[in-house]
Amino acid sequence: MDKKKQRSLNKWLKEQSKLAKRWLMIAIGLGVLSSLFLLAQAALIATILHQLIIEHVDKHELISHFAGLVVAVAGRAACAWGREIAGFKCGEQVRIYIRQLILDKLRELGPTYIKGKPAGTWATLVLEQVEEMQEFFSKYLPQMSLAVAVPIIILVVVFPINWAAGLIFLVTAPLVPIFMALVGMKAADANRKNFKALQRLSGHFYDRLQSMTTIRLFNRTNAETEVLHGASEVFRKRTMDVLRLAFLSSAVLEFFTSISIAVTAVYFGFSYIGELNFGHYGVGVTLFAGLFILILAPEFYQPLRDLGTFYHAKAQAVGAAESIVEFLDLEVADLPNGQKPLSKDAITISADNLEVYSPDGTKLVGPVSFNLDANKSTALVGPSGAGKTSLINAILGFMPYEGSLKINGVELKSLDQHSWRQAISWVGQNPLLLHGTILDNVTLGNPDVSEARVNDALLASFSAEFVEKHGLNYQITDRSGGLSVGQAQRLALARAMVQNGQFWLLDEPTASLDAKSERLVTQGLHTSTAGKTTLMVTHQLSQLKEVDNILVMNKGQIEQHGDYTLLASNDGLFRTMLSAQQSAKAQDKGNLDA
Repeated sequence: MDKKKQRSLNKWLKEQSKLAKRWLMIAIGLGVLSSLFLLAQAALIATILHQLIIEHVDKHELISHFAGLVVAVAGRAACAWGREIAGFKCGEQVRIYIRQLILDKLRELGPTYIKGKPAGTWATLVLEQVEEMQEFFSKYLPQMSLAVAVPIIILVVVFPINWAAGLIFLVTAPLVPIFMALVGMKAADANRKNFKALQRLSGHFYDRLQSMTTIRLFNRTNAETEVLHGASEVFRKRTMDVLRLAFLSSAVLEFFTSISIAVTAVYFGFSYIGELNFGHYGVGVTLFAGLFILILAPEFYQPLRDLGTFYHAKAQAVGAAESIVEFLDLEVADLPNGQKPLSKDAITISADNLEVYSPDGTKLVGPVSFNLDANKSTALVGPSGAGKTSLINAILGFMPYEGSLKINGVELKSLDQHSWRQAISWVGQNPLLLHGTILDNVTLGNPDVSEARVNDALLASFSAEFVEKHGLNYQITDRSGGLSVGQAQRLALARAMVQNGQFWLLDEPTASLDAKSERLVTQGLHTSTAGKTTLMVTHQLSQLKEVDNILVMNKGQIEQHGDYTLLASNDGLFRTMLSAQQSAKAQDKGNLDA
């Protein structure tokens, strides 16, 4: 990573910190207050020892000094506690904001773009990389100010007591940040490479975890183990590179601060034995002065050492920010995002010379022209790869397009997408059920849905038979765990019924179902979509006899359209596909009879 990019990322991170400026200022203020308690503590310790050793004062006369010392120690502890709280709040507030920016961008890009990368990659970006910024905002940024303010405060106090010690502090202090910067120059680049490796490893692992059954079925366990081993080995090496730089940085800082403190101690040692006689403004080096400054010496360098320790947090944050900023700066394709509300009329959809494009600008469908009439059912059929899914995503507003695509006479690009999607009831072949109760999944967490409406939907979707057994508070785990495929499909149908949209979109709703579940889901769909504008994507052509219109797609074009009788009687792709399905069914029946 070049220096210019590092500076721009560092600038971006600091700009985000303005959102939590109040907590940041509190953390810095408490740090400064702690340094004042430190001065009081050092002065009290030096005074007590000077009084006891040099002036032989009775210890009972120093009770007030001991009480003050307790107060100073308690004050420093309270300031340290407050700094931790304020720093955490600062980091938390900024992390929430950055995570929301990422989620908003994901929603803006849409599911088509999201599916282009493994789920593990997105999990790393949203969770781990954002979390890695916590210490940058909670510790590094406050420490930057304290690394300047605290040494200056100590110098202001030390110089009037002994200018030689002050001069030692002043000369040696810059060595710490200089060597910290030299050692840490490659730290951000090492962290960036580490995060890239983590993204790849997360993506590999999550995808293989989801496909565990398939991997075993095709005996690919050893091959996939090698892939994960390679990805984990790269991640291990890059993690060790980061740790090596961190340990090297700490060692360098400790070395130079130890040398500086040692020089101060040697100066006072030689002053006490009479070998050095300067720096004391003509009054000699007292025990109080020596003890006071030697107590402050480690504390003078401590803010700089802490800054060096937290410099690793800066490198981590810069490395994590690179991927986040690149993602947030992605140019979103010209997706529909208008302001006109959808009318309450029955849904009509018309396309004229419509061309659908991928997010990277590749043409996927078109030009096509068609009409979906109000309160009529339409089926979209065709071989795999014909462009059906791309066309559906364009209608939903998830894909950029050229040409005309109108909903109730309003161009989709001008239509308010929220009102449009509110009008859609969708049932797919692999319904996504949330981790929650059956009631949560049917209502999608909407508290305004009445119990009567939920019960009606469960009855109409034939879900009541198993819901009554489990109860509405039955917990569903990830990937519909706890339900059969047919039960999950019927719950998805109930959810669509609660939605009760003006436009029903059915994407292979009975795929992978047994005969009973298919019959029940089909019956529920037939009841729910009666008198509604419906578009169904399916490969089961024999079930389309009652559909009003059929669109046959192939290679991104609509080759045929018409009702079942017309298409089945004329030569073309539909008739070819229908004959192939009928032959396959006949062969399967013959095999069963045999």
